Amino acid sequence: MSSSKSTEPGSVISKLTVPLDAASEEQTEVGNYFVANYPPFSFWKPEYKSEVHEVLNSPRPVDTNLGVYFHIPFCRKRCHFCYFRVYTDKNASEINAYLDAGIKEFERYSRTSYLAGRKPQFVYFGGGTPSYLSIEQLTNLTDRMKDLFPWDETEEVAFEAEPGTLTEKKLEALRNIGVTRLSLGIESFDDHILEVNGRAHRSKEAYRALEFAKTLGFDQVNIDLIAGMMDETPENWERSVRTAIEQSPDCVTIYQMEIPYNTTIFKEMKESGRISAPVADWKTKRNWVDWAFNEFEAAGYTVSSAYTVVKNPETTKFVYRDSLWEGADLLSAGVASFGHFGGVHYQNQADVGPYMTELEKGDLPIFRSYRTNHEERFIREFILQLKLGRTSLNYFRTKYGVDPLVRFAAQFADLQSRGYFSLDGDDVVVSRGGLLQIDRLLHDFFLEQHRDARYT
Repeated sequence: MSSSKSTEPGSVISKLTVPLDAASEEQTEVGNYFVANYPPFSFWKPEYKSEVHEVLNSPRPVDTNLGVYFHIPFCRKRCHFCYFRVYTDKNASEINAYLDAGIKEFERYSRTSYLAGRKPQFVYFGGGTPSYLSIEQLTNLTDRMKDLFPWDETEEVAFEAEPGTLTEKKLEALRNIGVTRLSLGIESFDDHILEVNGRAHRSKEAYRALEFAKTLGFDQVNIDLIAGMMDETPENWERSVRTAIEQSPDCVTIYQMEIPYNTTIFKEMKESGRISAPVADWKTKRNWVDWAFNEFEAAGYTVSSAYTVVKNPETTKFVYRDSLWEGADLLSAGVASFGHFGGVHYQNQADVGPYMTELEKGDLPIFRSYRTNHEERFIREFILQLKLGRTSLNYFRTKYGVDPLVRFAAQFADLQSRGYFSLDGDDVVVSRGGLLQIDRLLHDFFLEQHRDARYT
């Protein structure tokens, strides 16, 4: 993908191979703290694949929204911090073959009793770099997708883009095919930071893409920033934030730099025997994001989650995020992508060869799966919605018959005593200090058997 990982279904998760030093918890060490799903991916198993087919052979639901995701794993260059399944060496014919395989996958799903005739509430293109595709490839792909899962009732079409792959004509094509939310993986406006961290684009390409995008009438234009990348200083971080404010996008998404497995940085750390990554520590990153949030608020933006600020909260919606965090089905296609149907999670084959082989055999390219129970589904929605900074307790009492204040009495008492959580009527409110480290805090709500998997 361009960078954004909020619910990005195309990552590749590996097992921890470097020990962590618990005494240096403020240092950025190897591992995934970011909570994208629940239960953790390490509990998903190949032997559970049949459970996906059981759901697909069941009647379609009448009151569950459907999202459609397609993972486009091609990039001009692999970023040093990237842990997603991407390829930088594929030619046009190989890319076309992959897109054809993706359509085969969508065709198979469209014939199942669970999905036949359903129309997506949202569509999401991630990667990799979806904007790496040519205009012809994008138009052909989306036309074929619409034939199988029509977009006429779709509320949002989100599309990730790397600035250096965008031209005015390609942006016009994206608008014409129905993209409503354009997310630009800018990460930094500092060319040195972009170079050191392996980004393919430079600031002039970011400015050009933003200039074009603003004239084309996208419902939302988002900028991604990452706090604490290699060689980041307070001065260049502040310049990037102030530049983002000057550009006046509808939304800005800010992540704190992690070093997951399958990254170039991790490989270099492993070879040198280092435990701490060559990036800012967690306290520094939290301070930088806090400062950025304050600057955006002073400029009229609203902090709408642990990662996002929006110019107008009345009009800037995140349909894909909010719907997924309330239990929507996700038909996720493409290599390494993950989705879920009726509470059953799945992830596809993580390499393009096995992925395409399974489709050629007439099978779905599912690699592993996990069926959640009632308690796990409740926990999943609860912890994900806490990332919004405010969530209704009555929502969970009504939907799951569980009062979070009772179920998590000990956790609430602890988090309230530390000033991270409070109550406002029937809502749980997460303080700024809590939001800045929300992913670390969420592990407290995991079931005991899942807590040791936080670093995998």
